[in-house]
Amino acid sequence: MRDTLIVASFAGLVAIALPLAAPRPAAAPATPFRIVEATIPEMQTAMASGQLTSRALVTQYLTRLGTYEDRLHAAIVVNPRALDEADRLDRERAAGHLRGPLHGIPIALKDNIHTTDMPTTGGALAFAAYVPPYEATLTKNLRDGGAIIVAKTGLTELANWVAGAPDPMPGNYNAVGGFGYNPYDPRRDPRDATFDGRPALQTGGSSSGIGTAANLWAANVGTDTGGSVISPSNANMLVGIRPTIGRISRYGVIPITADHDTAGPMTRTVADAAIMLGALEGASPDPNDPATTTCTPPAGRDYTTFLRAGGLKGARIGIPRAYYYDRITLNGDGAGRSEGITTTTTITAGRGGLNAEQAKVMADAIAVLKAQGAIVVDPADVPSLAAKDPNDNFAAWDFCSGADQARGKDEGCSVNFKYGMKRDFNLWLKSLGASAPLASLTALRQWNLAHTKAGAIRFGQSRLDISDEMDLERDRARNDADHKKDWRLSRDRGIDGVLKAHNLDAILTPGGAGAGLAARSGYPIIVVPFGLIPNAPGEAFPTGFDARPAPFGVGFTGAACSEPKLIALAYAFEQATKRRVPPASTP
Repeated sequence: MRDTLIVASFAGLVAIALPLAAPRPAAAPATPFRIVEATIPEMQTAMASGQLTSRALVTQYLTRLGTYEDRLHAAIVVNPRALDEADRLDRERAAGHLRGPLHGIPIALKDNIHTTDMPTTGGALAFAAYVPPYEATLTKNLRDGGAIIVAKTGLTELANWVAGAPDPMPGNYNAVGGFGYNPYDPRRDPRDATFDGRPALQTGGSSSGIGTAANLWAANVGTDTGGSVISPSNANMLVGIRPTIGRISRYGVIPITADHDTAGPMTRTVADAAIMLGALEGASPDPNDPATTTCTPPAGRDYTTFLRAGGLKGARIGIPRAYYYDRITLNGDGAGRSEGITTTTTITAGRGGLNAEQAKVMADAIAVLKAQGAIVVDPADVPSLAAKDPNDNFAAWDFCSGADQARGKDEGCSVNFKYGMKRDFNLWLKSLGASAPLASLTALRQWNLAHTKAGAIRFGQSRLDISDEMDLERDRARNDADHKKDWRLSRDRGIDGVLKAHNLDAILTPGGAGAGLAARSGYPIIVVPFGLIPNAPGEAFPTGFDARPAPFGVGFTGAACSEPKLIALAYAFEQATKRRVPPASTP
């Protein structure tokens, strides 16, 4: 199915690349604009000067996509009208009409975001080739701003809410497109226990940063329920912003739970992320998403005014040592328990903490903060991660996510994700009207069982199962109580707690580790590329397999609606370090 969609898209692109009847802007000069690692402002400058056209820009990206797609599996479908759209936007530019800073820029969307000119599959075989009857609000905002939606990216199927324990779905796998591969090491995992096609270097989460990291398009939009903008951005050496819930409308995005879902930009630079955030955010609240009243946009939705190289000077940054940097042991924890914050670290006892390589990267990052004039408060522990009582510790309160946490076995986890999936997925299907391929979550599960031989549920569907067994009326009180606990541990005793206790502007977390706390609170976090660490999983790779290093960034987390402040901090850090390097596999 994946090959069919991609081949059809490229066939259409070849056809529309033929001469058009309408006149085109003047040909680009002999010296071509190099798109590898080019920023959005650099592209706009080149187009304004006549060095580049949007058609030439799209053509270069499509050429790279055609060159590397077989190796990376970055896209599920490519827009067959991308060059036509580029021509139209070039004509608008020639006539003096510019829509905004994304005018003529190719952007990719995660394939759970509605587009009405391409399928929106969520990676689920039941929705293969399905074109929804309405566009996502964020899609409309991007197009109104002049962006070209060039492709739909791969993802973990239904944003990784299909299969948990006992056979968890690997990251960036879906039944429509198969596995995606990290461009920093685009090889298959060679270990016997996991030799099923999955990548040797993890891609990080249900969103895909593969194509942006490999310069197959200018930027992409991911979605995040429990970390799937921040984690894949970290894993692909990108800047990722998970904004405050409501900053970007969720209307027209296949949901898990509206209590935690949001979309967010994934880019190669902080400046590009700031531009994307402004384009994604509506000028006024979206009547289809009540949460969009939460934050007030900056003037003109222009986040680039916060790109200040001196943004760290005088800023108070907390270092939450407990769990994020140092292992913690809770009352009742037995020796030998291991819950490391990344898959590339092996910890023999306790929860969280960093290995030696990760700790060195973070020590270097903290030194940068100090050198740039930040006031570093160390330690500044998150109260709910320093608590010894498991009932009060965020690390001991995860969301229910597999068959081992089905009804009757879910006392120690939050039911909010599985409850929200039943509630909000059914509402989404209802919004599709008569075009909906299925009527309910139950119908999807039944369809998957009937199409097992076609590969519908290669890893099972335990997460769909534990969601569908929820009773939306009978379990409402339990869900409400768990959601309140989520907020208490992630907000009052979490981010708000540590920020207020130490009068902080933000906390600094390692890699993608801060994603969970930000996601459960609904607060913003930005990850910035910074270092590389060994890819050394607990079960070692075979002798002779030279695993390439894994990207490892830093995260800045702040209070609700603090994106302007976080952008200033992240930009200053980026400008002082400039540690992103493009993947060697896609020169």
